[in-house]
Amino acid sequence: MAGQTLYDKLWQSHVVVGRDDGSAVIYIDRHLIHEVTSPQAFEGLRLAGRKLWRRDANLAVPDHNVPTERGERSGGVSGIVDPISRLQVQTLDDNCRDFDIVEFEINDTRQGIVHVVGPEQGATLPGMTVVCGDSHTSTHGALGALAHGIGTSEVEHVLATQCLLQQKMKNMLVRIDGALQTGVSAKDVVLAVIGKIGTAGGSGYAIEFGGEVVRNMSMEGRMTMCNMSIEAGARMGMVAVDEVTLEYVRGRTYAPREALWEQAVAAWSELHSDPDAKFDRVVELRGEDIKPQVSWGTSPEMVLPIDGYVPDPANAANATQRMAIERALEYMGLQAGMPITAIRPDRVFIGSCTNSRIEDLRSAAQVVKGKRVASTVKQALVVPGSGEVKKQAEAEGLDKVFLDAGMEWREPGCSMCLAMNADKLGAGEHCASTSNRNFEGRQGFGGRTHLVSPAMAAAAAIAGHFVDVRDW
Repeated sequence: MAGQTLYDKLWQSHVVVGRDDGSAVIYIDRHLIHEVTSPQAFEGLRLAGRKLWRRDANLAVPDHNVPTERGERSGGVSGIVDPISRLQVQTLDDNCRDFDIVEFEINDTRQGIVHVVGPEQGATLPGMTVVCGDSHTSTHGALGALAHGIGTSEVEHVLATQCLLQQKMKNMLVRIDGALQTGVSAKDVVLAVIGKIGTAGGSGYAIEFGGEVVRNMSMEGRMTMCNMSIEAGARMGMVAVDEVTLEYVRGRTYAPREALWEQAVAAWSELHSDPDAKFDRVVELRGEDIKPQVSWGTSPEMVLPIDGYVPDPANAANATQRMAIERALEYMGLQAGMPITAIRPDRVFIGSCTNSRIEDLRSAAQVVKGKRVASTVKQALVVPGSGEVKKQAEAEGLDKVFLDAGMEWREPGCSMCLAMNADKLGAGEHCASTSNRNFEGRQGFGGRTHLVSPAMAAAAAIAGHFVDVRDW
């Protein structure tokens, strides 16, 4: 019998009913809920008179609409200034109360970005199927889970049945061997992957990240990689279970304990691709070849190494590419041929479900310690991914490092990753952002986003322009 990939194993272990066309009804182990995609789902249950199939499989947390300024947070939900955001968060509270779902409410110390909170609490475990009404649910695949985003109608379906009808994906292996240079992070690696295969390169695939570089990464780095598998066109990304995974999960709130832990470890140890497993596509990179990355355009595939130059449309491979470059240059306000290091951010954002964990904050703090934000930078936001991350950072004194440098230390939430709360870019403003998307208007109408690692964002805040953090 041919060897199986990690994705094959996860898929087959959750099939309830298979179909001849390759689709199947699969069982869902964990459903994560936030305020944006759940209101209609809960209302659908009410209208149909349906109950939850398995209440304890659900965990809710508000993140997209919550304000990150301490003053606005102090009043709880009623203190949220924006009426739409206030209604969204209050509706989640009401629905969780009515359906008896565990929720980490706005001022709960466990509250934060759903894709930070799930792994942090041990609510996401190896071998699980994990879904949430958010595309970056792929983050959880870093634990050896089959995790992907779903739509609002599917949120209702999972609440009511604990199952989903899904089409099986093809298998892609992204293998990064060798070793990374000092100053090059998981964010740089995944941006380099997207730059290589494009934003459609992973379409129709489940991506497994492997190789020496990935095996030597922390769980937090692996989460960053899996988080942005979406920007590579895939619906999910994953990493095989190893000792790094097990040590991360051990002792977390929702993780199994004692005899159940030993049983779980025995099962989880099988969650890797077999040596003779066949992948439909293999993409290879060398770690030592990857440099710090900066996106210059309006798509994550429009990314270059820090020593690169903004593309010239005249050198495009075809008319379609030329038009895309021309439009991106116009929107971003950049000139063809200018060095990436000449781009000056107006604002800096360190946060999001991609890069708001404790290791991300440590790397940024290491860069800014003893320095001051450049006078040309209007604002530099640091937003921890959860209350637990915030507490840990403050225990280590990272908050003081950021504040002494002239940065703002905020409360947990999605913040400036997307324009759904008070943290937004103004039209024409450039932002060095550790988030995952740089589409037109993603961080605010007319805002211009440059995707970078936390260390690169921090260095840009100090220098006032993009610099090679390896030199720092």
